Amino acid sequence: MSSNLPATMKVIEISAPGGPEVLKLADRPLPKPQANEVLIRVAAGGVNGPDLMQRKGLYPPPAGASDRLGLEVAGEVAALGDRVERWSVGDKVTALTNGGGYAEYCAVDAQHCLPIPKGIELRDAAGLPETFFTVWSNVFMGAALKAGETFLVHGGAGGIGTTAIQLGKAFGAKVIATDSPEARCRICRELGADCVIDYRQQDFVEMVRKEGGANVILDIVGGPNIERNFRAAAHGGRIIQLAFALGSKVDINLMPVMLKRLTYTGSTLRTRPAAFKTRIAQELEAKVWPQIESGRIRVVTHHAFPLAEAGKAHALMESSQHIGKIVLTVQ
Repeated sequence: MSSNLPATMKVIEISAPGGPEVLKLADRPLPKPQANEVLIRVAAGGVNGPDLMQRKGLYPPPAGASDRLGLEVAGEVAALGDRVERWSVGDKVTALTNGGGYAEYCAVDAQHCLPIPKGIELRDAAGLPETFFTVWSNVFMGAALKAGETFLVHGGAGGIGTTAIQLGKAFGAKVIATDSPEARCRICRELGADCVIDYRQQDFVEMVRKEGGANVILDIVGGPNIERNFRAAAHGGRIIQLAFALGSKVDINLMPVMLKRLTYTGSTLRTRPAAFKTRIAQELEAKVWPQIESGRIRVVTHHAFPLAEAGKAHALMESSQHIGKIVLTVQ
């Protein structure tokens, strides 16, 4: 690596499993990129649900991954592994990481890096990879959402939701979103949702069924939503579970799965093979990045905190008062 790089860097560590207050600033040796990796001088990193789970001790990193938080970053390439061909030192990139993004530097698989879409600031680009990789791989590659189908998005004003609404609309689906209160519902409408349901005031099952049922459902809620999604789905519907905000253990009637020929699935991105993530990156660059550059898809950043205030960022995310993404900036 270049002699101009420091030997150590500032990172956020988990002092012990617990609340946001356990996130502490610390010093770590600078990571050395492997042959297939680039070292990124981080300008900003995204905050995501799995980070909160890992902080609580409920989501251990997979074997070989960094023990630190941070699943996406944006910044400048500072050093190259021996086998890296596409990128050069000085290139601006955004990247999906396997952990370690809450830091001044992060080593990342070069094939999981993407160019910064034209017109997008580094701060905002830091919030792109995790949600776009997740939604694209689950909704389009997995559930094969097609133009003209009805797509139900729960939690439409959050990071996953704002991404899912816009991708659904950009590729021709009819999008129904749920959220609450009205301020969050309004964001869903502004992002293009055809129908927005305040789940505290209205029965989403009844309203979705009036629309003919949902062909694809994206859920981060779990709990009572699981069985209600079965009822809201159209025949042949595909239901994707990405999180369990209200719990994963429920007593449910599975009969609709058989009668409606439903597919109920879920996934986590961090444990997927590197080659699969490379394929997602290639599809995003070819099909989605042009939509961002044209302005058809907006990047929605709620707030940026300095790296040292990671605890405040986690507290805000847990309050569910944010709209879109929360990021950490590195000075």
